[in-house]
Amino acid sequence: MKAELVLEDLKRRFPNEPEYHQAVQEVLESIEEVYNQHPEFEKANLIERLCIPERIFSFRVTWVDDKGNTHTNMGYRIQHCNAIGPYKGGLRLHASVNLSILKFLAFEQTFKNSLTTLPMGGAKGGSDFNPKGKSSAEVMRFCQAFMLELWRNIGPDTDVPAGDIGVGGREVGYFFGMYKKLAREFTGTFTGKGLTFGGSLIRPEATGYGNVYFLLEMLKTQNIDIKGKKCLVSGSGNVAQYTCEKLIELGAIPVTLSDSNGYIYDPEGITTEKLEYVKELKELYRGRISEYAETYGCKYVANARPWGEKADIALPSATQNEINGEDAKKIVANGIIAVSEGANMPSTPEAIEVFQQAKILYAPGKAANAGGVSVSGLEMTQNSERISWSAEEVDEKLKSIMQNIHENCVKYGTEKDGYVNYVKGANIAGFMKVAKAVMAQGIV
Repeated sequence: MKAELVLEDLKRRFPNEPEYHQAVQEVLESIEEVYNQHPEFEKANLIERLCIPERIFSFRVTWVDDKGNTHTNMGYRIQHCNAIGPYKGGLRLHASVNLSILKFLAFEQTFKNSLTTLPMGGAKGGSDFNPKGKSSAEVMRFCQAFMLELWRNIGPDTDVPAGDIGVGGREVGYFFGMYKKLAREFTGTFTGKGLTFGGSLIRPEATGYGNVYFLLEMLKTQNIDIKGKKCLVSGSGNVAQYTCEKLIELGAIPVTLSDSNGYIYDPEGITTEKLEYVKELKELYRGRISEYAETYGCKYVANARPWGEKADIALPSATQNEINGEDAKKIVANGIIAVSEGANMPSTPEAIEVFQQAKILYAPGKAANAGGVSVSGLEMTQNSERISWSAEEVDEKLKSIMQNIHENCVKYGTEKDGYVNYVKGANIAGFMKVAKAVMAQGIV
């Protein structure tokens, strides 16, 4: 297999899908050497089978707003690979949603889920519907209309969706309620559910907590203590909030948060009290992060990202491609020692190259942000057994999973000079498990 030839063919067959091409390129370049040590993979055309989704659903979603006006959005579900378990991955509601973004996310999800060691395949879905500025009644009607189209193609042993950008507890509740009515069953078909109807403790916190747990494992390899370290965090949603919460608990100092309009820089650090303000601002009032700067009298920069600020650690927790090559150069120049990704593919290929050339600790999202889907997998287990674990039990299992992911990254990613290439390690570890499962199941 020659990575560049495979990629050229995918670009020819699926043009105008840059995010999808980017995700595939990163994995192919990492696994090329290992893949070519297995001629049986090439004979079975394994790489093409793992790049192209098994199934893609696209459909129209028609809903009515509070004024009685009818709107139409597109809905999608990409079922990428179920070689190691039911399809598993979130639903994203955002104006930017298209096939390219969802195919990249489903592709990434397949290998991320493999890394967790839990029996979950990879999927992703969503719509170009934007819940911002919509009433709860409008969001409910949209979710119900979306589920009316999707429900036949999901189920506890088929495909288990969850939340993602624009889909929190409210939206999952509406999706699940409609699914339950249509399917006439109460099963663990969704994760991220409310605690009153089958949700798992620690699930909302899991992606942010897990990212910090992975960061701790990286820092241990250099005998670095996280206490007192200033941290740049992007985003201000679920992942960013709980990343900050765990950082504060461990004695680190988060100094930034952001949203699509700009970022705040609080040199005194975001405290527990200030973080509670952010949670209320975002979850209850759907406000903008600029209001934090007005409340606490700190710096706010419109239409920008926080990567030029001085700190010790960066935790991108917003969205894909939020750190480009120039941003990465600023991060390195400012002496940041570690970058751990809470978002999916937030660093461009140029940025990753800068980090790796500088030999700083760099963890890709498929490894560092796997905590969210890990606890989703644990929620599936609790639903299947009709039991509920304590927060302490779930948190301990989450820590163990993140430690195992880190160990596998070190195992497959350590280079001759001792530098751990976490991108290579995560990609090879995730790929090999899926590849062996596909081979064992024949040509299907």
